[in-house]
Amino acid sequence: MTDDKLDQAIVEGHSTLGWLGWHITTSTAFFAELVGLDVTVPTQDSVPKEAAVIAQTYKEVSEKLIQEIKQKLSDEKMMEEVDQFGRQTPRGAVLRDVIHHQTHHRGQMTVLLRQAGLHVPGVMGPTKEQGGY
Repeated sequence: MTDDKLDQAIVEGHSTLGWLGWHITTSTAFFAELVGLDVTVPTQDSVPKEAAVIAQTYKEVSEKLIQEIKQKLSDEKMMEEVDQFGRQTPRGAVLRDVIHHQTHHRGQMTVLLRQAGLHVPGVMGPTKEQGGY
C-alpha cells in the first residue's frame, strides 16, 4: 500500500485499504485477548495516515502473538474452551478464526490494490500478475 492510496475503496462509504489494514492489525489483539494472551496495539484513535506505520504495527502485533502462543499455550490449553461472543469455543479454534478473518479481509484488499493500480502480493501462491494463472 502507499500513503496516497489508503483511502481507496470499492465505492464511496465502503472499507478503505487503510481501514482494512488497520482492522486486521487491531483485531489480532482483540482475538488474542479472547484466549488470554497479552497482545496490545499502540493506542490510535483512527487509521494511521502512513502505510508504513500500518505495516510495521501489523508485523509487531503478529510477532507478539506468535511469542505469546509459544510461551503460554500448550496443546492442552489450545483445547480449553473460552467465551467467544457468548459461545464456548476451544482456544485453538478462536486462533484459527484470526486466520479466517484475515484471509477474508486480505481478499477485499486484493481487489482494492488492483483498483488502485498497486502491486498485489502473492500471499497464498502467485497472483495473476505474477503469472500464477
